[in-house]
Amino acid sequence: MPKAIWNGAVLAESNHCEVVENNQYFPPDSLNKDYFEESNTHTGCPWKGTASYYNVVVDGQANKDAAWYYPEPKDAAKNIKGYVAFWKGVKIEM
Repeated sequence: MPKAIWNGAVLAESNHCEVVENNQYFPPDSLNKDYFEESNTHTGCPWKGTASYYNVVVDGQANKDAAWYYPEPKDAAKNIKGYVAFWKGVKIEM
C-alpha cells in the first residue's frame, strides 16, 4: 500500500491511488489532515488545470507547498479531482 512519509509521519496511505506522470495521487480521505494547512500557491498545467497546494507541518516543522491537488481539473484529469500528490522530500513507500 503506498504511503507518503515526511519527517517520520505518515501523511497519507491508500490502496486507491491514481498514478499520473509517475506521481502517486492519494485520495482525499486517505490524508492525515493534522499535517496539512492550506497554501495560497497555485500553478497551472496545460492538460490538468490549476493546482492548489498544501503546506505539510510535522512536529512544528513546515514543508511549504509539499503537496498539491487539482480541485477542479480539466476533463483529461478528472480521475484525480481532489487527489493529493507530494514532492519536496516527501517519500513515497510502496
